[in-house]
Amino acid sequence: MKRMLNEGSAFREEMIAGYASAYGRYLQRVPGASGVMANGTPAPGRVSVVVGGGSGHYPAFYGLVGQGLASAAVIGDIFTSPSGEQCYRVAKAVDAGAGILFTFGNYSGDVMNFGMAEARLRAEGVAVCTVLVTDDVLSAGPEEADRRRGIAGGFYVFKSAGASAARGDSLDDVEAFTRHANARVRTAGVAFAGCTVPGQDQPLFNVAPDKMEIGLGIHGEPGVRVAEQMPARDIAAMLVETLLAETPAGTGSDVAVLVNGLGGTKYEEMFVFYNDVTALLDQAGLQAYNPLIGEFVTSLDMTGMSLSLFWLDDDLKSLLDATASTPAFTSIGPDVTQTTASASNAPATGVGTTSAETDAVRDEGGIPGGEFGESVRAALRQALATIEKMESELGRLDAAAGDGDHGAGMVRGLRAAVEAIEGFDGTARQTFRRGGIAFQNAAGGASGALVGAWLIAIGTGLPDRDEAVDAAAVALALDQALSTLQGLGQAQPGDKTMVDTLAPFCAALNDAAARGLRISDAWAAALPAGAAGMLSTIDMVSRRGRASRLGERSRGVQDAGATSIYHVLYAFGTGFKNSGS
Repeated sequence: MKRMLNEGSAFREEMIAGYASAYGRYLQRVPGASGVMANGTPAPGRVSVVVGGGSGHYPAFYGLVGQGLASAAVIGDIFTSPSGEQCYRVAKAVDAGAGILFTFGNYSGDVMNFGMAEARLRAEGVAVCTVLVTDDVLSAGPEEADRRRGIAGGFYVFKSAGASAARGDSLDDVEAFTRHANARVRTAGVAFAGCTVPGQDQPLFNVAPDKMEIGLGIHGEPGVRVAEQMPARDIAAMLVETLLAETPAGTGSDVAVLVNGLGGTKYEEMFVFYNDVTALLDQAGLQAYNPLIGEFVTSLDMTGMSLSLFWLDDDLKSLLDATASTPAFTSIGPDVTQTTASASNAPATGVGTTSAETDAVRDEGGIPGGEFGESVRAALRQALATIEKMESELGRLDAAAGDGDHGAGMVRGLRAAVEAIEGFDGTARQTFRRGGIAFQNAAGGASGALVGAWLIAIGTGLPDRDEAVDAAAVALALDQALSTLQGLGQAQPGDKTMVDTLAPFCAALNDAAARGLRISDAWAAALPAGAAGMLSTIDMVSRRGRASRLGERSRGVQDAGATSIYHVLYAFGTGFKNSGS
């Protein structure tokens, strides 16, 4: 697949640089972070609205940063949530003292990483809240509406939040209007072809010429079911019927309508589709208000579209009509005479560099590293070498039920972890924590949050001094780390996640440690249990993460996370053995 790019690994950074340079009249880069902020922010006395998520969805999310819409956006790698550290830095940059509202799609990686940033901000006394976008009616039933993912209807949620903040509403009011908007928007869509990640030569999934995927994902996921290709009028009838079946209670006849192209669908096709939609809405007694037809949340070059309906009342109509000026969306509202152009020509600010692992980890001063500290550093290097060789295979496993980025994320994280410990001679406790924070900050996504937290928790659970570490201490630290991971990801054995590898491995490691084996021997004795757990995921139906939306379609494929964490465990064992632990 031909792309306009240099190296795939540099795609996000070069994209942000070009974007900020082109649109300096609206926004600037956030110093020291992967994000952009509107000119004139932080605005004293105003709530700051921070959106974000993986890139590959333009104009979501950073195309909506500007006057009357988002104060800032955190930008992750392609289809990968930004790290908790990046979410924190962007929020801090726009904090004006009136509070922060995070709003983003309901995806596990985003929830975890923005959640970590929220907890950190709260600990510092910053007023902060989060509103998840859950507009995709095909991703879960009405009884599980809180599990629905956020797709194109999120535009209306962001617009409501930004307009409320811009007029000076309190944080409580901004949150209330944002939740009200989310409760009034419904979206459903179809896809005709998969998308291709920059640097890859194959799409994440293929659709037969006479078929279409219903219930699209925006991260290259296949739909929730496959159907025969239909004419535009039949697709319109199916989607309108689906959305009207979930009309919110107490609504009137005014609905805002958004037809969203996924990146590979021509505007002319969307106009044909909308022509059928508006006739159906008229028959249902609904008035289409200020329809929007275009690209609002894309998925690289995916072919397909979605339909969003936003049931309006006087409050929501006022917020929708309010002035907004961003690179991707402009609306001249009745309040235009009250707007200002302060800082509209501010130059883009370059990104500074700081060391997240240095800032976040205060190594226990004066405690010298020992033999096991060096063993852990050898283990992390071995894990990087192992996962680098498996990157494509892990991507293939992940693409079967997700977005295909798991291998790339694991390599990014482990590479950062190894870079963070080079030249470091601290204890095993310090090494795990330092490497885990670097992993978390670099990898992004759900795996970045989970594996990074797991590594940090292993370190936290180990004794301060290396000479106090034995197999029993390692087993205890692994147990605590598993509990931390499960608390963060809410997964249990049988959910088809990395927990299915880690839980039996930890149980076997405890048994081996109780027999008095040394660390490397106990680790080797536990690996078969981890391997069996990994293989058991083949016959499981996923109940966590993006793959959980696919139900039975997730059966028959070995889980990518369970696979990668097993090979990390195997590599750690090799590192421990070779270093004599």
